[in-house]
Amino acid sequence: MSDLPPNVRAVADRHGKIRYRFRRAGWKSAYLPGKPGDADFHRAYAEMIEKGPAAPIKAKSPRQPKAKSIDDLVARMKAGVKWQKKKAQTRHVQGRILERFTDRTDGKGRRYGERPVESVTVVWLDKIFAGMADTPAAANVLRKVLSGLMDYAIKLNWRSDNPVRLTDAYEDGEGHHAWTEAEIAQYRKAHALGTMARLTLELALNTAARRCNVATLTRDDIRDGRITVDHAKGNNEATVPLLATTKAALDALPAAPIKHLVVTQFGKPFSIAGLGNRMRKWCNEAGLEQCSMHGLRKATSRRIAESGGTDAEGQAITGHRKAETFTHYRASANRAMLADRALSNVVSTFEIELSNQIEKD
Repeated sequence: MSDLPPNVRAVADRHGKIRYRFRRAGWKSAYLPGKPGDADFHRAYAEMIEKGPAAPIKAKSPRQPKAKSIDDLVARMKAGVKWQKKKAQTRHVQGRILERFTDRTDGKGRRYGERPVESVTVVWLDKIFAGMADTPAAANVLRKVLSGLMDYAIKLNWRSDNPVRLTDAYEDGEGHHAWTEAEIAQYRKAHALGTMARLTLELALNTAARRCNVATLTRDDIRDGRITVDHAKGNNEATVPLLATTKAALDALPAAPIKHLVVTQFGKPFSIAGLGNRMRKWCNEAGLEQCSMHGLRKATSRRIAESGGTDAEGQAITGHRKAETFTHYRASANRAMLADRALSNVVSTFEIELSNQIEKD
């Protein structure tokens, strides 16, 4: 049946009755009660997913890299203390970037990873970055990751310089579109309370969390009217009040013995990429093709600025360590509104007596 959840198969028992069996490598096999569509069926499936695998799956043995090659340098950096101290999501993302880079091949079919570290030149790197002109943001991210890699080569005395630092970065663009209040209202109109689409929006707005954090939020993260978010970057934990709009979205969904807050129709937590794809679908359904999940993080930053919040207050919510980063995120704030509030504060602080006298005259 095509509507069965992943790893579930319909099988006939010895009496010819159709039953539904959960079976996945490394996981305990079990028959699920009822049939698809029944509450007991989906509850049992969700519980199986929550339990996880019964035994660890053996990992493939890595190939032995050539001495002092880029492959060798990557392996050594990943085994180092600084890498291990990074957030798991950061290690995953940067690890994938390095994996894709080392698996690329040159004109002669040789992998970049097999190249000696000492042979990496500014000219070679500039050529690589120039070939990424259509994706400047990705080029800048790769440049940042490779710069850290070359710094590690200096630490190992494999190089005396960092050639990445001599390459040119692309200018930062505006990045993801920051949602406007009209767009937020349009999305809410398209996705009513009681839907996972609505809950996802409210959680993202409330916490200013990245997609990877929203995907992993659980009921345990809500305590005493507050939500705790362990931001993926910067090792910053933020504890913010649970807004009434978020509470309403949570209360509108039926209670279920599921740990995660944002789940699929089968009660399974979204993967990070999966949640991004689903949010893309939800935005398109609302007629908001220009909007994305990360844009909600910018929208919250804008709201903080427009409501009179300081950069320090904003950073306490978004988890940004650097003030200039938060400044970039709140750049879409209504400048006229900010100017009105600023001058109103100036008048009330320095010219209140003169203003009152003018009004009397």
